[in-house]
Order: sequence, then structure tokens, then C-alpha cells
Amino acid sequence: MKVAIGFKAHSGWAATVAVGLQDEHLQLVDRRRLPLVDARTAPWARQPYHAAEGMAPARAQAMVQRGIEAARHASARVVAAWLQELLEAGHDVTGGAVLTASPMPAWTTEQILAVHIRMHQAEGHLFPDAVAAAVAACGLPLGLIPERELDQLAPSACPWMADITALGKWAGPPWGADQKHATIAALVLFGSRLH
Repeated sequence: MKVAIGFKAHSGWAATVAVGLQDEHLQLVDRRRLPLVDARTAPWARQPYHAAEGMAPARAQAMVQRGIEAARHASARVVAAWLQELLEAGHDVTGGAVLTASPMPAWTTEQILAVHIRMHQAEGHLFPDAVAAAVAACGLPLGLIPERELDQLAPSACPWMADITALGKWAGPPWGADQKHATIAALVLFGSRLH
């Protein structure tokens, strides 16, 4: 079956879905919670900007860079493994959609660490960016959708909205906003490729 995959990343993990169409009906192929940090680095890698708070500038920059690299490495590993499982199950993955945060200024690490809310913003970008890099590294077409625009895009670009609600009831927990939004993102960008 042709499937599209969608991701809603958080600090250290992502809700993921793989969906396809069969006889014009939406099918949930898989859903997971993928870890985007390794267990041994999780205590600080989930929030590297917070971990760097209070450090001297050079040490803080090194800690943040370590966190970015750790997120990219873990994301690349788990996304590639999940994609391989989908391919081995006989699915044709048409692309991956990643929900993104609102743009933020090009602050330096020092400027980010100076204001607590900026640390949250930076970490809100770090993990979707790591997932997007992992999807692209797998050679899949990549779509980035600002999460704030999803509700505006969905009605015109995603004719399966009613199916998404029914799919969640059929699938059972966990099926919350994360899974629903990841599904919508995948269908908005790649729905036409699923036929």
C-alpha cells in the first residue's frame, strides 16, 4: 500500500503515523512514539538549552551543539529503522510531513539562554528540525507544515477529515491531537500521491 508518514515532534520524542488509502478509505498503517534522544543522554538531551543555562558561554555553546547532534543522530536512527519496517511490510512510502513551530529570530545561543522562553522556543525547533533532516536523509520527499497553519490548510487540501475522526475512534488510544495532526499533515502534503 502507498503510505504517507507524519510527525509531531516534542522535546525528546515524536508522535508518528503512517496512513494510506484503500478503496478511497483512510487506513492507519502504523503509529508510534519515537524516541528522539538516546536513553543514556535523555536527562539533558531532551532540553539541551536548559541544561546549558548558567554555564560559561563556550561550555554552553558546546552543550547545545552536543544536544543538537544527539537529537539528529537519534532521529536519523529511529526514522530510518521505522521506514525500513514499513518497506519490509510491503508499503511504498510516498513522503514524510513534519509539523514545525513558528519561525524565530536567528538568536545566538547566548541570546537564547538570556531569556527563558527563548530556550523553550529553541527546543521547539530543535526536534522538528532533527526529524526533518532524518526524513530527508532517507531520500523521502519532505514536507514542512507550520502547525499554526494546519487548520487553515486541512479543509481544502484534505478531503478525509471525517475519516480521520473515525480512524481515531477505531484505533483507540493513544489517539490525541498529536496523532490527528500528524495524520492531517501527511494527508495535506501527500494525499494525492496515495492513489
